Amino acid sequence: MFKNAIVRKPCPEMIDGLTSASLGRPDFLKALEQHSQYVDALRSCGLEVEVLEADSQFPDSVFVEDVALCTPECAIVTNPGACSRNGEKLKIRSVLESYYKQVESIRAPGSLDAGDVMMVGQHYYIGISQRTNTQGADQLIEILERYGITGSTVPLKEMLHLKSGLSYLEQNHLLISGEFINHPAFAEFQKIEVDANESYAANSLWVNSTVLVPSGFPRTLAKIKKTGYRTLILDVSEFRKLDGGLSCLSLRF
Repeated sequence: MFKNAIVRKPCPEMIDGLTSASLGRPDFLKALEQHSQYVDALRSCGLEVEVLEADSQFPDSVFVEDVALCTPECAIVTNPGACSRNGEKLKIRSVLESYYKQVESIRAPGSLDAGDVMMVGQHYYIGISQRTNTQGADQLIEILERYGITGSTVPLKEMLHLKSGLSYLEQNHLLISGEFINHPAFAEFQKIEVDANESYAANSLWVNSTVLVPSGFPRTLAKIKKTGYRTLILDVSEFRKLDGGLSCLSLRF
């Protein structure tokens, strides 16, 4: 169960953030409203939410998940793979130090976005992607093992981040799409397969027995409900335009 979350407000410069999507430029005012609803949803799931002020120096800084990994034993400041985002790591350490006694770091030449890291109990799956390299993953595994936690790597062929196509919903249920559906690393999970035309919904978010689901994906929503989870639907259309999903918008611990 999670007790805390950290989020960062979107900045006006987000409209020029990194994206490979072809969905148009985000509407900043609409994004602000959607972000506020996201924070309310986290609080409704029982979390204490720290809301960091917007940072206009970094257009993508609303996607706070990528700059840190919060485990039960320690926090790890990552080394984001996109040059325009790498400086975000310098501002998150002091925030994490108010919650954790132990704050570790990923260092160059290793790169790591925590959007490539999926926690399943005491094991962490780490995607090797355009943003996370082998050196970064190896450093993360070495840090985790010092705290009695394990990790393993999953090379990506198509997805931006590992959690673009996977979400662990606890109780051995895995929301899964695309290149991961038949991947041997996930053979032992009870899979909830996401249709290709609803692939964005693979990044849904389990928070204390409630699954936050992006709006507009009825088949995925129905499958999650059928599995027995309480669901909460959120509109995150403006963050989707920047390749961002529900997990990207917070650190949860």
